[in-house]
Amino acid sequence: MPHDSLTLSKHHGLGNDFLVLLDPDDRHAGLDLASVAVALCHRTTGIGADGFIRLAPDLRMHLHNADGSRAEMSGNGIRCLAQAIVRSGLADAGAPFEILTDAGVRRVTVVDEQRFTVDMGTVKVVDLEERRAEVDTGNPHLVLLVADPAAEPLEALGSEHPDRNVEVVRVDDRATVTMRVHERGAGITQACGTGSCAIAAATRAWGLTGDRVTVRNPGGDLDVALEGDIARLTGPAVHIASIEVEVSDSWR
Repeated sequence: MPHDSLTLSKHHGLGNDFLVLLDPDDRHAGLDLASVAVALCHRTTGIGADGFIRLAPDLRMHLHNADGSRAEMSGNGIRCLAQAIVRSGLADAGAPFEILTDAGVRRVTVVDEQRFTVDMGTVKVVDLEERRAEVDTGNPHLVLLVADPAAEPLEALGSEHPDRNVEVVRVDDRATVTMRVHERGAGITQACGTGSCAIAAATRAWGLTGDRVTVRNPGGDLDVALEGDIARLTGPAVHIASIEVEVSDSWR
């Protein structure tokens, strides 16, 4: 069955931007979503975004990075998706709702039309050294404790660890940290929600922060609350535009 066009919305969470395709009737299930992501996320020949999200039936999130690779989860992306869901009427803003992801079920609570809280599931520190931590948030992270995140060669660090997100972080006080991030499949981004959760877990494991921490991303602040190994992430999502895109034959 031919697909003539896609109706998309573009959103960002602290500058980490996503294209969202709501497809609750599975009309576009036959498209090669990796090719769609590569084409549309390109900053000069496409629309431009860090990732492409398709909402399939049963509120299932399919996420592709800008390079077309599949990602399990995005803390900023899921808030952007939640905003698109609420704006479309697919879920009631007055009650929490669940989104299925490759990392598991995530429960979303609408704080207001531009702010959302997401139950991010289990965050596990799987390896902890003095200034280095490997953390599993449903996707893999390497957290490095540094004196000055702005001075770190982040592009090189990302190239050294292409199979995971890399965060460099400075602890400002027991409730505040500052970070930069290189995301697998997207490069250096303005913010990372799963990375902020990974940082909160790592800095707590080092004994430097408590159960609640504000993570200062380059694009703005995210709030992380830890209850044991469970993380809850609160932050903004902003609707940028609604876009109609012709479907290329190469995507079919």
